[in-house]
Amino acid sequence: MFETIVQSIPEQVIHYENVTLCIKRLDLVHPQISGNKFFKLKYNLLSAQQQGFKRVLTFGGAYSNHIAATAYAAHLFGFESIGIIRGEELQHRALNPTLATAQHFGMQLQFISRERYREKNHPYFLHQLTLDYPDHYIIPEGGTNALAIKGCTEILTEDDRENFDLICCAVGTGGTITGLIESSAVHQTLLGFSALKGDFLHQEVKLQTPKQNWQITDSFCFGGYAKSTPELLQFIKNFERKYGIPLEQVYTGKMLFGIFKMIEQGHIQPQQRILVIHTGGLQGKKPS
Repeated sequence: MFETIVQSIPEQVIHYENVTLCIKRLDLVHPQISGNKFFKLKYNLLSAQQQGFKRVLTFGGAYSNHIAATAYAAHLFGFESIGIIRGEELQHRALNPTLATAQHFGMQLQFISRERYREKNHPYFLHQLTLDYPDHYIIPEGGTNALAIKGCTEILTEDDRENFDLICCAVGTGGTITGLIESSAVHQTLLGFSALKGDFLHQEVKLQTPKQNWQITDSFCFGGYAKSTPELLQFIKNFERKYGIPLEQVYTGKMLFGIFKMIEQGHIQPQQRILVIHTGGLQGKKPS
């Protein structure tokens, strides 16, 4: 299923105040490998398959879209899978929908302390992983690596490059927006809405692309990853009722909230041609 590029992704036009938005519905790409994860996993799993691996290992938080998508994709490819999950206290709690989905598709969940999880990118931590799991293909947190970025360059079509000035997307680990930046046209601006508090994502993206036609804001992260407020949840409910497009509170809800606020404040202008990337992740959605 990954062998060919997705040629036709539905795009839905909506209006807010006097601004027109075109929403690219990556959430409809695949029922389980939803949104940007389809593109981020594509070349990673093909590489694992070509190298003869039978098992994959990856990382994520309790609400990680990547964890759920990897579990299903690994199941589909016939891989065994392990998910290293941030927060050892979670092993004593009922699984949330994201982790339950991953476990349902055969992923073995291993919970580690938040302190140890922060070491996941350190060379000694990764070296130990290769010793402990020598026969596992290791995919980094959020799936972001060079192969993931390569996959995400395929999200934009030639029409997207010709017809839009501003491209908006939610940002977690930076892989999706980097792929979009790399495949964008010279006249386009990329605006990322971070689900995390802090400036570190700027540094991560700068390491991956020489282009400068982008910016990332954390003004609408609602305190950080997986955090939300009654205001955000009410916005999502109102948005879904009006436009019929499902959102979740970790990524896409925060992005659309931010876009609407920027329209209200005049930071996004009516004459701008705007493409909004719906990156999926709906298995992490809180029930209404």
